[in-house]
Amino acid sequence: MVKAHYAGSCALLLTVAAYWPAAMAQSTAGHPIVLHAAHLLEVDSGRIVTPGEILVEGERITAVGSSVRRPAGAEVIDLGGATLLPGLIDAHVHLFLHPGAEDLQTVEESVPQRTIQALLAARDDLMAGFTAERDMGTEGAGSADTAVRDAINRGLVPGPRLRICGNAIDILGGHEDANGFNPAQHVLSNATYANSSDELVAAIRRQHKQGSDFVKIYETGPDKMSDGVLHTPYQFTAAQLSAAVEEAARLGTVVAVHAMGEPGTLYAAQAGVASIDHATQLSEETMRIMKDKRIPAVPTFTIFEYFARQSTAAAERERAQLEYKIKEFKRQIAAGIPFAVGSDVGPFPHGTQAHEFELMVKYGMKPLAVLQADMINGAKLLGWEGQIGELKPGYFADIVAVPGSPLDDITVVERVSFVMKGGIVEKPPSGTR
Repeated sequence: MVKAHYAGSCALLLTVAAYWPAAMAQSTAGHPIVLHAAHLLEVDSGRIVTPGEILVEGERITAVGSSVRRPAGAEVIDLGGATLLPGLIDAHVHLFLHPGAEDLQTVEESVPQRTIQALLAARDDLMAGFTAERDMGTEGAGSADTAVRDAINRGLVPGPRLRICGNAIDILGGHEDANGFNPAQHVLSNATYANSSDELVAAIRRQHKQGSDFVKIYETGPDKMSDGVLHTPYQFTAAQLSAAVEEAARLGTVVAVHAMGEPGTLYAAQAGVASIDHATQLSEETMRIMKDKRIPAVPTFTIFEYFARQSTAAAERERAQLEYKIKEFKRQIAAGIPFAVGSDVGPFPHGTQAHEFELMVKYGMKPLAVLQADMINGAKLLGWEGQIGELKPGYFADIVAVPGSPLDDITVVERVSFVMKGGIVEKPPSGTR
């Protein structure tokens, strides 16, 4: 076992070492860049600009239109028949997880090994077009995501812009508390314990000191289906969640919750959280509050579909939950609540999560509405409103190209052919270096 772990860690290190020189070669452009493509999507209006051009100077966009000026020395990158879009945003990822037994990963793999894997996951997500992400908990790796975020920000490694929370917060015996193990073995929780308002505040303060950008709280679980209806106990009261939201606000940040159903989803909405993730079951009152407070639901269909397709004893239960979720999602769309796009990638392979766009369209949303949920609502949720999520002068040059119009075929976002982040070409078009 020790030899296997050593070999696995060495293989990861060799992979990282092989990739890093190429990544470092993509230095900040010292000259203006003009991107030219057949089309460009204005996300806010849904208007397609034909042809589409963007002038990038430094890390920001300075002009957008069917034709832009070409300063002296400008490099022109012709993307042919592609459509230019803002960089994709995934509001719910787990960089510290990979396919396999999730509970065993956190027991068998060291935090250094998992951190290396997180760096590779961040790279894979960026190459798939995700230029900004919210990492929703390290699943027992503590504040290791602070190091990943900071390395990306310093240009040491490639990856998306990140908002990170460290460990999620849970109650004793709660959703991520190693409940399937022999208690006598004292297997560590994948989350940070807090069993009262005071303990929530203390945990938030510790994580803030360690570099967290926001707070992630598990509000419901375990989940079960009974007579075709989801049942999931709450973990914190509305008053306890309100104390967490108040403390986060004092620190200049927000709280996001894992909340599958009632009454936990109602308590989260009443407390004024930033987002309700998974959000499978929402009452009429919960949806009314979410509309009033502009709290987005983050459905995460991809993870449900992934587990429903597995050949396991639990797959039938997962399929029942997915069917229920689809039905409830249609109610949520009709109620007019806001959405953001998050996939819960990690248990399924990083870099494949753009499938979430396809599923949200499949289950009832229009393609433009999904793109607006991802880019406009996602930018706001991550705290980068007016900085990312649209192709406008003054915004960061986070830009991707896809082979066709996502308004006609949303699946084109699963085939990103070009990625620029902050004015740096991270993934050049095919046939160029």
